[in-house]
Parts: sequence; C-alpha cells; structure tokens
Amino acid sequence: MPHRRFKTSKPTASIATLKNLGLNKTALATDFKHYYGYRLGRDELCQSLHYAYEALALTISDRLNDRAKRTYNAYKESDCKRGYYLSMEFLMGRTLSNAMLNLDINDEVSKALYSLGLDLEELIENEPDAGLGNGGLGRLAACFIDSCATLQLPVVGYGLRYEYGMFTQSIVNGEQVEEPDHWLRNGNPWEIERLEYKQRIKFGGYTETHIDEKGHARVCWLGTQDILAVPFDTPIPGYNNGTVNILRLWKATATEEFDLQEFNAGDYAESVAAKNTAENITMVLYPNDASENGKALRLRQQYLLASASLQDVLAVWVGRHGENFADFASKNTFQLNDTHPSIAVAELMRLLIDVHGLGWDEAWKITSQTMAYTNHTLLPEALERWSVNLFKQLLPRLLEIIYEINARFLAQVSAHWPGDIARQARMSLIEEGHEKHVRMAYLAIVGSYSVNGVAALHSKLLQQGLFRDFYEMWPKKFNNKTNGVTPRRWLAACNPELAELITKTIGDGWLTDLTLLKKLEAHVNDKAFCQRWHEIKRNAKRRLIDFKRDEVGLDFEINLDAIFDVQVKRIHEYKRQLLNVLHVIHLYDRIKRGDTANMVDRCVIIGGKAAPGYFMAKKIVKLINNVANVINQDPEVGTRLKLIFLPNYRVSAMEKICPGTDLSEQISTAGKEASGTGNMKFMMNGALTIGTLDGANIEIREEVGAENFFLFGLTEDQVEAARGHYDPLSIIAKDDDLKRVMNLLECGHFNQFEPGIFDAVLGAIKSPQDPWMTVADFRSFVEAQKQVEIAYKDQERWTKMSILNTANSGKFSTDRTIAEYNQDIWKLTPTPAKKPAK
Repeated sequence: MPHRRFKTSKPTASIATLKNLGLNKTALATDFKHYYGYRLGRDELCQSLHYAYEALALTISDRLNDRAKRTYNAYKESDCKRGYYLSMEFLMGRTLSNAMLNLDINDEVSKALYSLGLDLEELIENEPDAGLGNGGLGRLAACFIDSCATLQLPVVGYGLRYEYGMFTQSIVNGEQVEEPDHWLRNGNPWEIERLEYKQRIKFGGYTETHIDEKGHARVCWLGTQDILAVPFDTPIPGYNNGTVNILRLWKATATEEFDLQEFNAGDYAESVAAKNTAENITMVLYPNDASENGKALRLRQQYLLASASLQDVLAVWVGRHGENFADFASKNTFQLNDTHPSIAVAELMRLLIDVHGLGWDEAWKITSQTMAYTNHTLLPEALERWSVNLFKQLLPRLLEIIYEINARFLAQVSAHWPGDIARQARMSLIEEGHEKHVRMAYLAIVGSYSVNGVAALHSKLLQQGLFRDFYEMWPKKFNNKTNGVTPRRWLAACNPELAELITKTIGDGWLTDLTLLKKLEAHVNDKAFCQRWHEIKRNAKRRLIDFKRDEVGLDFEINLDAIFDVQVKRIHEYKRQLLNVLHVIHLYDRIKRGDTANMVDRCVIIGGKAAPGYFMAKKIVKLINNVANVINQDPEVGTRLKLIFLPNYRVSAMEKICPGTDLSEQISTAGKEASGTGNMKFMMNGALTIGTLDGANIEIREEVGAENFFLFGLTEDQVEAARGHYDPLSIIAKDDDLKRVMNLLECGHFNQFEPGIFDAVLGAIKSPQDPWMTVADFRSFVEAQKQVEIAYKDQERWTKMSILNTANSGKFSTDRTIAEYNQDIWKLTPTPAKKPAK
C-alpha cells in the first residue's frame, strides 16, 4: 500500500473555538489532523486505514456532541414530556456515512480528505457494523430513533452494549459456521462512557416485610448479588436540523474489580470471578437459550435493560422534582419494543413502591399510564415465557409483584365475565401446568395503556387471535402502527445516484417528507427520465456484482441484464427460503430439459443467518448452497440461471443489495410475517415485489397498485381453512413440475456424496402438519414468476413499474410511523434545539 500524505500541524483548537465547531473543509481537515497526529499518535508513515477512520469519526462526533448538548438543554429548558424507547436490539450498522448525511457535510468531508490524500469511501468501508440485533426488530429500532431526531422529538433510546454482536456467518462446505463478531475489538469512537450515571442492579436474594414509621408494610429485597450497569451514549442526529438525541447502551460490570483477599491468597481466577460473571451479562447478543444457563442469562439481560433504564429516568426526575411523582405520568412515556423489555412493568412498580415509598394504587396508576407495548410477532412460540422457578431464583421481588398484579387483574376479569373460569385461565399472567410460567406479553398488555401491531393485517390478527381476550376487554387500548424505514439511510445514503436524480427532478423535500416521491409519477412517460432511471439501476447491479465477487469470490459470469431476484432476511421456515429454492430447482429442471421458451436470465441471491440452534434453518442454508454449487458449475445452464448465497448478511451489505435488486422476494406464509421492513427498502429503491398477502405486503400492494405487484399464494383465511386436511403428497402427485423438483431432491442429485443429509427437509415438505404449507403455494408461485418474466422482457414497462414503486413508497417512511406513534400514543411536543452556525 502506498504511503498516504498528511500535512501535520500543531493543535490550534482552544476551549473557546470548540463552542462553534465548523462544518467546512478547512475546519474538518484541521481537526482531523489534530486527532490523527496527537490523540492517536500517528504520522504519514502509518499504513493502517483504521486510524484515519477513527480520526474522522472523532472529528465528526465532536460536532454531534456539541449539538447533543444543545438539544439536551432545549429539552431541559422547555420541561417537555420525554419518551424512552426500550429495546433489546439496535441494529445500527455503520455510523459514519449516516452522520455525515444527516449533518449535510458529505461534500465538505470529501474535500477535506482529498486535500489530505485520502478517499472517503475507503474510510467508510473500514468501519465495522454495530450488529446489536438479529434482524428486522433491531433495524426498526435504529430507524425509529433516527426519525425521532429528525422530527425533533425528545426521545432517548435505551439498549444493551453487547461486546459481541450478531455472529459472523461463514459458509464451509455449504454449512453455516458461526464466528464471534467482536465489533468492539478496536473500540468505538462514537460513544462516550458516562460513569456518573451508573446504576446498581440486583439479582437473587430474598425478601422481608417490615412496618415503616408511618405504619405501612414495606418489602425489602435483601441478600442480593449486585452488579453495576454503566451507560455508553451514542449521538443520534436528525436530518440537517441541529437536533441530536442519545442512544444509551448499558454495559454490565462488577461492583468490585476483584476480591483482594482471594487474590492475596493466590486464587487469581476466583478473585476476578465476580467481575467476569457480571460482564457476561452484556457479553453476547441473545445467547442460545436452549439450556437453563442460557435462559437465565437472557432474563438477566432483560432485567438489566429495564432496571437500569428506569432507574436512570427516575433519578433525573427526583433530581428535578424531589419525591413528588404527581406529574410523572404526564411527563414521561416508555415504549416497549416487543416482549423483551416487558419486565419494565413490574420493575417500575418495584421502584415506585419499594424505593420511593408510593402506595400500590398510586404506583399502578403511574405505571399503567406510562407504559406502551409494541408486539412484533404472530407466532405464539415467540412470545416469551419464563419459568416461575427461574424468576424466583433470580428476581424474587419481581415475582411477588407480578403475582400481585395478576391477582388484581384476574379480579377485573372475573367482574367483567363472572364465572368464566376458562377465560381467567387463558388470560392469567401465570400459565399453570407441570411447571408454571410467567407470560411476559400478557404482563406488557395489562401494564400498558397502548398495545400496537406493526402492520394492518398483523394488528387485526392480534385482536382476533393471539390477544383476542384482551382486545374484548380493552378494545380502545389496541391500535396499529405500520412499520417503516428511514429514507435517509435506505435511499439517500445507500443509493446516492438515484437520490440525486430524484432530487434533480422533484427537489429535496422528499428527504423529510417521503410522500413527495409521488411527484415522480408525472415523469413516468418521460423517455429521458426513464432511460436515466434504467441506467442507474444497471449501475447499481454492476456494483452489486462487484460486491458479491469481493464477498464470495465468484468464479463464474453473471449477466448484468438478468433479473436480480433477491431474498435477504433471517433464515426461518415461515419466511420460506425453501419455496424460493424449489422454484430455482424448477427453473434448473426446465433448462436441463430444453424448456427455455420465454425464459429470462435470472440471478437469484439469497442471504441471511440461521439461529445457531435452529436445526431446520441451518439445513435450508446447506440446501441452498448445494443447489447453487450444482447449478453454477453446469455449463449447460450458463448465464441463464445463477444461485448465490451471500454469507454474513448485515446492514452494510443490504445498503449495497437493495439498490441493485430488480425483484424483491417477500414470500412468507400468509398470516405469519408481522410486517417486514426489507420489503419497504426494496420498494423505495425501485424493486418490484413478488409476495403473498402477508404483513406490510398488503399495504405495499395497496399503495403501488395490483398491476405493479406480483401476487401469489393462499390468503391467511385460506391457510387457516386448509389446516387439518392439508395433503402435500396429493399436491405433489398432481403437479408434474413439482414432481420433477421433488424427484431431483429425493434422488440425491444435489447431495450425491452426502446421502440422507436433506431427509429432514424433505420430510417437512411432505408433512401434512407442515405449518408453512410450502408446496400449497408452489404452483401459484411458479405462475407469478412467469408474469415476472413477461414484465421484465419489456424493459420499458419494467422501468415504469420500478419508478411507480419508488413513487408510491412514501407511506413506508419511519417519519410517518413515528409521527403516528407520537400523535396517538406518546403525545410529545417537537422541541428544536438552537442550531450552531456553520
């Protein structure tokens, strides 16, 4: 690597000049050189790009932190109502490019780095993904806090600072291999450790009741093993508006670094055991909970998040208002992102009663007026349940409070439906049985003033199915908030060439009001505009090919004019990557039989991670790779069909994938996907969707029109109606194409040297109990894909459909979603900060 030239200089910044940090090329270059040469101690001979990236990150984070202070002061001075978003996952991805975009300094940074002989893109690529999430839920949380800042809403994000994020996935002999994702290996220049705000968290112990000086019974939680939660703050900038909110992530540490007596006695391992045990809590994102130890660690994580965050909020309140909680509910609101933080309901009760001395009724009134719950799943098995025994062992005081909440709640149920014992059992927070469990979703519903789903169908199914009893009791508590994605990252940042064309055509207002994209419809018959759109999509496909070559080392040719057919998301049976593979095998079979009439070249890309303990998902990954290996090496197939499994799918990968995608696969079994957000990112970037009537697909189709959406498959009602008499063997027998596909799988064509390896997958496909009804939708899927080919052959028509998809994606901005949360649930007042001069 050639030496990089730097013009080093002595530091000139003073405390006075730091009050107004410039955003121009000169100021940025000066601060960059200061950090590079003094803070990091490097010179022009240093070959590592990491230090250049870190110097740039520190330079920009100074600007963000200056605005964060101004924002905090604006909130404090106005005494506005505050919102707190509690989430176990924040899938942030990379920070640098997003920060520059939202500060509107891309050009100035590029000029500053160019003057120093550096390339901005190289530094962006040097940043690791902050993979603190498993998928859509965590990425949604990241988009939400971006929109909160853009809308200038006083919202703090609360999460956990996992030392290791979502595992790194590699493929060895077609199998998924998990490796640690030590994203903090080189530190994180964007965060600030705030030791002054650390909180003490209790685990274990026992409870005792005593009578206080006023004659009231009080419970003490004693004999606990305590740890500390230390916060790390990351700035979250709004788009070009001076507002910078905070994401506060908690790290678990020991109350003492080590036991000096043990150390002096020579037992070095035991002397630091407490420290290691404490830090394990936030060491790894979502441990495998197949074992009791794993389950205990997961519960510890959830309690740490809830307790530390609530203590943090209460400490600020008491610091300003003393022990007067009369206005607390009118000034604070907590949004629980799925069931994971629902223990916050019981913890807020504990803090208000045991620590701050409130009575039960007063504490419950505050709790039930400040908590709001978002549900993200229709799968009953995904609703968390914790064994009562585990709760008793780890959180005995919380269990007592949950039992009290349940007793009072069941009294309400009894009054509402006298004598309906069955309903009381169904609605109880405690699930009876051989081993009793706490139903955490029910705790969240009972303790919240708002319960929302994340797509119209999802919310309807929650009300009619999963939470029907609760909906019948409290219909006004339930509402829908269809998800979205931030257009800044998912169009402006990841697809700058298309964003530039859009801005040139309709102005830049769409960056904060995505509904303005509707103006693109007026240009759908403009030949020059359509041609430019087509060129930009083609350029994005070329970049995607280059990315795939770097990622997986492709050794075969890909036709740039082929349909880029993409399915990237968590590997899960309900998302039906398996159905996608069956269709690929069908296309392969057609090519091998010479049935290629009207066939369009196709490059199918599948990416996603299977949970380490999810046997069937990992088998599906193996199947995809085995099928790909056969197809891609067959000279008879050539460029007509390629199948690529993209390993280690992550946020930064999606930023390259969605601009180059022609066809977005959203093919989950109807009634199983809560919403989806990948479908929105693809649509926003001009991809067409092939999908079932599931999740937000329904609303996407409504927005863009049925003629610009490739629909297939059973509806949710039809899926439910088919249960009990689903006969996949009969479906296979009646479909010659499907028969040939199954024969190729059963004869071992794709696993000639690994006999029997896919028996479990074949058994699931042919099982009448298959809950995903994979083969039931095969024929419909094949026919819809034929319509895709017909449309794609007419490139003029396809380009217009692409433009119309982008033009009608306005509803799916998180700015709209967050505005609805605020209008209907939070009721916060937008509070601008004083913008520093540029």
